[in-house]
Amino acid sequence: MNRRHEDGSAGDTNYGRIGVAYSTYRQPDPRFAAAIVEAIGGARTVLNVGAGAGSYEPTDRDVTSVEPSASMRAQRPSHLPPAIDAMAEDLPFPDKAFDAAMTTFSIHQWNDVAAGLSEMRRVARGPIVIMTEDPDLLDRFWLACYAPQVITSSARRYPSIASIAEVLGEVEVANVPIPLECVDGFNEAYYGRPEMLLDPLARTSCSAWSFVDEPTAASYVERLASDLADGTWDRKYGHLRTQPAFDGSLVLIVSRGEPM
Repeated sequence: MNRRHEDGSAGDTNYGRIGVAYSTYRQPDPRFAAAIVEAIGGARTVLNVGAGAGSYEPTDRDVTSVEPSASMRAQRPSHLPPAIDAMAEDLPFPDKAFDAAMTTFSIHQWNDVAAGLSEMRRVARGPIVIMTEDPDLLDRFWLACYAPQVITSSARRYPSIASIAEVLGEVEVANVPIPLECVDGFNEAYYGRPEMLLDPLARTSCSAWSFVDEPTAASYVERLASDLADGTWDRKYGHLRTQPAFDGSLVLIVSRGEPM
């Protein structure tokens, strides 16, 4: 049975509780947006699944969005059309209704990833584009040393690339470098700006923190704050403050489908 929270959020996270500042801290990064548009190619009609507050929806295409969380739908900017209240596992569209389908930072929230991917393939004639994190690469990030349960909870939730390929067949996978001034505030976006993870709203906008109990999370933050104050973090990782990009866990997965 597909689980839903009070505000309609699907899966294991209640965005009515943690998503209140999402549209402030999780802005679409233009470099990621360009990679998504390139992967979509010539598609004119695009379905955005788990659309959240509307990040990465190309404005030069005919985009239909689905998002189960009322809180997230309410944060969509006024220039975007309203999102449909629907879940990935049960898309209310006929077969081959869209040229392409996309989903960004959403697949790990679904109740049934295989069912959601199958639905995307059913309704999309052409490419399926997935921006997600590779769970096998999460420990590249220094946060693994400061907040290990945040990383391990993420690794449990994100589907492996192999499991995605089991459903979609042959896929193309490209690592997406994360820029130093990334405006999409997932955890790794702060690789060179560690002070941002002292901000409780920044942490709340990364769902992985919600899977750590409050005393444990507080101890992680306290240690990070202490190491920043006495210079320990900078002695270990200070070079990241000026490193232009970070090759972390972010990947773009594309299933081509029928030629456009």
